[in-house]
Amino acid sequence: MTDIPTTVDRALAAAATAARPTARTSAADRAGWLRSAADALDAAAADLVPLAMSESHLPEARLTGELARTTFQARLFADRLDRGLLHDVRIDHADPDWSMGARPDIRRSSVPIGPVLVFAASNFPFAFSVFGGDTVSALAAGCPVVVKAHPGHPELSRRTASLIGKAFPEGVFGMVEGEQAGADAVRDSRIRAVGFTGSTGGGRALFDLAVGRPDPIPFYGELGSTNPVVVTPAGWATRAEEIATGFAGSVTLGSGQFCTKPGVLLVPDADAFLAAVPELSAGPMLNARIESGFRSTACEMATAATVVRGDVASGGPVLFRAGADDVLARPEILEQEVFGPAALVVEYSDVDQALAVLDVVGGHLTGTVQGAPGDPDAAEVIARLAEHAGRVLWNGWPTGVTVSDAQHHGGPYPSTTAPLHTSVGTAAAQRFLRPVAYQNLPEDLLPAELRDDATGPRRVDGAPRV
Repeated sequence: MTDIPTTVDRALAAAATAARPTARTSAADRAGWLRSAADALDAAAADLVPLAMSESHLPEARLTGELARTTFQARLFADRLDRGLLHDVRIDHADPDWSMGARPDIRRSSVPIGPVLVFAASNFPFAFSVFGGDTVSALAAGCPVVVKAHPGHPELSRRTASLIGKAFPEGVFGMVEGEQAGADAVRDSRIRAVGFTGSTGGGRALFDLAVGRPDPIPFYGELGSTNPVVVTPAGWATRAEEIATGFAGSVTLGSGQFCTKPGVLLVPDADAFLAAVPELSAGPMLNARIESGFRSTACEMATAATVVRGDVASGGPVLFRAGADDVLARPEILEQEVFGPAALVVEYSDVDQALAVLDVVGGHLTGTVQGAPGDPDAAEVIARLAEHAGRVLWNGWPTGVTVSDAQHHGGPYPSTTAPLHTSVGTAAAQRFLRPVAYQNLPEDLLPAELRDDATGPRRVDGAPRV
C-alpha cells in the first residue's frame, strides 16, 4: 500500500471495498500483516519516540516502553491468530437422541463485523492511538480499520500511519483527521462498529450518533473512571507507609493522565493518611487544552470537597478531602473525573459506611482493595467492588494495564458503553466478530475452523477440546 486515504469518503469507500476480501483472508495472512506493521514501528523507533516527545511532553523512557508495549501487543495477536485462539468455536454433531428431539449438525463460529472506525486517544500516543489496541484487535478479527487521529499528536499519527499502512493490502487501513470527519464517519452506513477512548462527554455524544443511526451499530467506548480504592482498617494498621507511598506514585504517574488513576481513596483515618503521603510532584501535562481542562475540573471539585494538598489554580498535584456522609449525600462527586494528578480522599467511620459508599460509586474500570493477610473485611469489599468495576486488584495500584489473554479493561457505564467487552487483551477481538451458526453444511463448505480435522480449542458436543 502506498497511499493512505485522508478524506472521509475516500477512506470509507476503500474500507468498504476491502471488507469482503479482508474477511476471507486466512489467520496466517492477518498475523503476517500485524508482524510486518510491528517490525516497521520498531525499526523506526529512533524517529518515532522523539517525535512523540515533542508533541506529548512525555519522557523518552515512558514512550520507549509504550512503543514496545504496542508492538508486543500486535505480535501477541498474531500469535493467537496462528494458534486459532480468537474464535469461540462450538460444534454440536447431529444427534437423533437429543432430549428435546433430534438435533441437527450445528456449528458456531464468527465472522468479521465489517469496517471499524477507531478514535485514537491522547494520553497514549502509541498504545491507544493509530496502531493501538482497538486497531490491532479489529485487524486481527479481519476488519478493515479507519482511524480518526487525535489532534494532540498529529505528526506522530501521520508518521505511524505511513509506516504501518505499507503492511496491509489496499483499503485495509486508513486514517482521517478532524472532529467533523469523525462524526461523519460514525453516521456513515459503511462503518459497522466504533472503538473510542476519550472523555465521557465526547464519547457519549458519539455513542448517541452510533445508536441513533437508521441502522444502529456497536459503539465500544471507554469513557471516564475514578477507580475507587478502599483501604481497610487492617490494611492501614499493617501497611500504612507502603499504602501512602504507593498511592503517591500511582496518582501522579504520567502526571495523572491514566484512565486507571486512583481518583477516589476511602480510608479509615484521613488525617493519618494525608500526613503519611509524601510530597507529590508531576511533570507537564500532554498539552495546553488538557491542562486547562484539569484546572477547570479541579476548581469544580473544590466546590464540593476541601482542598488539603496543592493549589487548584497552579495546575500541579492536588488532593481533596470529604467525609463519607458528604459523598453519600452527593454521590455524583465520586464520578467527577479530574484528568490529571488529583484525587479525592474520603474518610469513613466504619466498614459498613465504606460499603455504603461503594454501593453508589457508579461504574469504573478498576476497583482496588488495600488490605492485609486474613483481613476480615476484604471478601465483602472485593465483592462490592466487583459489582462496579471490570478489574479488581488486591494490594496493588491500578495504573498499568498488562496485555494478556485474561485481561479485562472495561466496566459498567460510565466507564464504558459496553461492559461485556474489553479494549485491552486478546479478548478485545471479540468486539469485532459476529457469531454465525452453520446448520447441516457439508464438511467442505464449512469455515476452516469448524471442520472436524481443524486444530485449535473448541467445544465439541458440550465438552472442551484443545
